[in-house]
Amino acid sequence: MVSARSDRSLDALLLDAAEEAPDRAAIVTADRTVTFRELDAAASSCAAGLSRFTEPGDVVALVSTLDPAFAAAYYGIARARCVVAIVNPLLRGAALRHVLTLSAARVLISTPEVAQRLGEDAEGLPPAVERLIEFGSPAFDELLRADADGPAAGARKDHDPDDVVCVQFTSGTTGPSKGVQLTHRNLVVNAAQIADAHGLDADSKMLNHLPNFHPMHLNAGVHAVAEQILCAAPDSAVAVETANRHGATHYYSLPVRLIRLAEDPRLPGLALTTVRGIQSGGAALPVAAASTLSAHFGVPVAQGYGLAETSPLTHSDRLDAPVPGSVGHVVGDTECRIVDVDLRTTLGAGRKGEVQVRGPQLMKGYLGLSSPLDADGWFSTGDLGYQDEEGRLFLVDRLKDVFKHDNWLVSPTEIERVLARHPAVRECVVFDYPHEQSGAVARALVVLSDPATPVEEVAAFVNGQVPYYERIERVTAVEAIPRSHNGKIVRRDLREAALRA
Repeated sequence: MVSARSDRSLDALLLDAAEEAPDRAAIVTADRTVTFRELDAAASSCAAGLSRFTEPGDVVALVSTLDPAFAAAYYGIARARCVVAIVNPLLRGAALRHVLTLSAARVLISTPEVAQRLGEDAEGLPPAVERLIEFGSPAFDELLRADADGPAAGARKDHDPDDVVCVQFTSGTTGPSKGVQLTHRNLVVNAAQIADAHGLDADSKMLNHLPNFHPMHLNAGVHAVAEQILCAAPDSAVAVETANRHGATHYYSLPVRLIRLAEDPRLPGLALTTVRGIQSGGAALPVAAASTLSAHFGVPVAQGYGLAETSPLTHSDRLDAPVPGSVGHVVGDTECRIVDVDLRTTLGAGRKGEVQVRGPQLMKGYLGLSSPLDADGWFSTGDLGYQDEEGRLFLVDRLKDVFKHDNWLVSPTEIERVLARHPAVRECVVFDYPHEQSGAVARALVVLSDPATPVEEVAAFVNGQVPYYERIERVTAVEAIPRSHNGKIVRRDLREAALRA
């Protein structure tokens, strides 16, 4: 069982940490250190400032940025008895307006870049947004100078743990982003689950080599009273140096950055001197990249799994015994099962089907939509996977990306694993293309390390190793794999582009 005060409010995580270790470093950046006492005081000031023009239950949209100011605003919004809606800073145009409109935010706290984008948009701010405050502006500074002893200064004592405190948004790869309603209990429990799964405690130092602050890392670190080191530089060599300089024990990064690090010609000259393990999440990390980094640095490389709907973590591989290709076991107090895609019956070990999860971190629901949970509280993730005999989860693909060739179920991801083993393939993606007789065939886009490599050779390399229904009909060399605004590959878009060509 995970130990967590699930009746506590979200901002009480920070208050508890400030009371336990007021002078311990909470967040460290390239040019400053913020203690837990200072971060808690900033959150209280922000709450007091927001209370001047908000009412309890109002939504305050907050653009994510890798900066202590985000953390102060995040907990401050909760302390002001408002709902914080996390906004991806890479969103533009209609997608940006959609999440702001869906959330019904009255206030937007934004980076200057996102504010400029909205200012240049012919449609302007959504009508519900009454106030725009930029990080670093006099208006934001005024928030942080508000009376920290005011009525909104203390952690919430009158809250219901099942009240919604945060709205996060799905990636929008299957349509418009959905607003995920997360409660105090969801986030407080998941903070404890993550800290337990990752072995975080008061002696831990978390190197966050991420483009933006994610509540997952923020909440887990604060729950554990751990130090969080922010590395804003995209260069992984800089992140490694930063980890060593600050004595980081845990290294968090994205698969795309770890893949580049594994292929970096500077890798032989890099070492991690204090890090106990590398954690990857957000997408699948190829086994080859994980193996390269683990062998070089002499530390385990582990993956996790979760969704916006699950606050987000449901699974985590163990740093003391990682299994290549697995996202690990469920975190504490969480259940997982695999069901037949068509019959919805529970499947045994080794059999592929849809992943379903259940636990206290599961969202309250979607904004404006009916509950997606079944009668027994299970959430269908839309992911295809299987469990081994010991309960570890292995993800195969997104159900929406799987297709049929001659009635055989084909996973683009499994073909990509073979394709990635070709020595000339640096990056690749496989998608389905309509076929009159067979239903659909596999096509591939590849980024070649040696442009002189014939694509026919690459196709032959794969087709000689897979069943006939997984063979690639066409390989096309490209300079870069097309991605969405949030860095994800959307196979539907690739298929539509191929049909238009």
